[in-house]
Amino acid sequence: MNKEFIAALDELEREKHIPKAQILDAVSRALVSAYKSKNKMNEENVIVEIDEKTGTIDVLRRKTVVEEVEDDDIEVSLAEMREYDDSYELGDVADFPYPIEDFSRIAAQTAKQVVMQAIRDAERAMVYDEYKDRQGELITGNVQRVGGGAIYVTLGRTEGVLPVNEQVRSERYSANSRMKFYIVEVRESEKRGPQIFLSRTHPSLVKKLFELEVPEIREGIVSIDSLAREAGSRTKMAVSSSDESVDPVGACVGNRGNRVQAVVDELNDEKIDIIPWSDDIENNIKNALAPAVVEKIVFEEEENRSTAVVPDFQLSLAIGKEGQNVRLAARLCGVKIDIKSHSQFYGASTEELLDVPETALDEDGYYNVEDFLSSVEESEAEAVIASDSEAIQDEEIASSPEAPRNDEEEVEAEEEEAAEEEAAEEEAAEEEAAEEEAAEEEAEEEEAAEEEAAEAEIQSEAVIASDSEAIPEEEIKEDE
Repeated sequence: MNKEFIAALDELEREKHIPKAQILDAVSRALVSAYKSKNKMNEENVIVEIDEKTGTIDVLRRKTVVEEVEDDDIEVSLAEMREYDDSYELGDVADFPYPIEDFSRIAAQTAKQVVMQAIRDAERAMVYDEYKDRQGELITGNVQRVGGGAIYVTLGRTEGVLPVNEQVRSERYSANSRMKFYIVEVRESEKRGPQIFLSRTHPSLVKKLFELEVPEIREGIVSIDSLAREAGSRTKMAVSSSDESVDPVGACVGNRGNRVQAVVDELNDEKIDIIPWSDDIENNIKNALAPAVVEKIVFEEEENRSTAVVPDFQLSLAIGKEGQNVRLAARLCGVKIDIKSHSQFYGASTEELLDVPETALDEDGYYNVEDFLSSVEESEAEAVIASDSEAIQDEEIASSPEAPRNDEEEVEAEEEEAAEEEAAEEEAAEEEAAEEEAAEEEAEEEEAAEEEAAEAEIQSEAVIASDSEAIPEEEIKEDE
């Protein structure tokens, strides 16, 4: 029996990875609990000794040596103990063996429950110790089931939870599908054990995926300085390199885009923009607003706000669909960004500016349009001139929005639109009134027609009646 007991402990240690000493401690506490339930004693008066090699179990009752015994379960007389050993004194303790065979069925069942609970607690503690330091890491799991909107994921010996707010709306989580997740939090619970909360929307998920695919990031040569993400749609990531010979953007993109494509595939075709990062905030804003070309950046450091000037035909491109491009750029750079078209900022479009007579520019101290553009900044002038090139005009102006108007034109346009709306409303009201009158006239005509038809019917009945009276008279005359 004892050998079988030790063999069972060895099997538990192999399967559950729980140390044998921990299981023996649980068995000891279980036997103490069973002894308490039978004899109604405190734990201090019960001692359980288990030999790890032989499996021998000894249960001892501890009693205090007193002059007169009041409670036989916890006390023993001095005279009785001196029969065994003369060295006993008042206040000493003595241990008496208790046969395990005397345990009742209920006590044995209690011991079994305590052992099983101890094993479960040990397993939970091992899982928590394994994952508590992995918070913020990437982990691979299989989708197991869906319950209450949450997704439950199998993670080896334990289970993780993907809450609703950490799920990407455009993704489908089918059973047994294998995915990578970001560990957001590891929480210890007494009732449910350790709970591992996962995420598919966290921005750090993209960082960890690039660390997995790009060796330069793992080695610290390339660093991800900033990242802004709208899960399932688009991510903007700024990178830099500590080695001048290593291109940070090229390292993340990889040969023929294989590295970034692996991340895109894991994120189910989420778009990723990678830009170089620098200490110049204006340069970062220009890069973050790509693919739009930025002519000028006005940065207000005190308010942490910047104004980006773009060509008129690229205003919608800079803003992005539902403002996504400028929103991600602002989060990436950590500043507020206002987008203005060229005509909004300078008061005239590039096309109008190139048609200005040179005499008008002479009054402001410029010899020609090129001098005016170069006075802003050489790079900005190049961007303006490039924006008016024939190639860009042919490809993009056709799809560009109308140039915004100034304040006076907007007011006049609004007044004209309001007047047109009022005229249209009046015309609609008149048409509706005319339709109502026509309907009334038609109803009156129908009533008159019905009355005439009724009179004609009455007259026809009268004629028929008169004819029927005349016919018998003629028949009588013929008979005579």
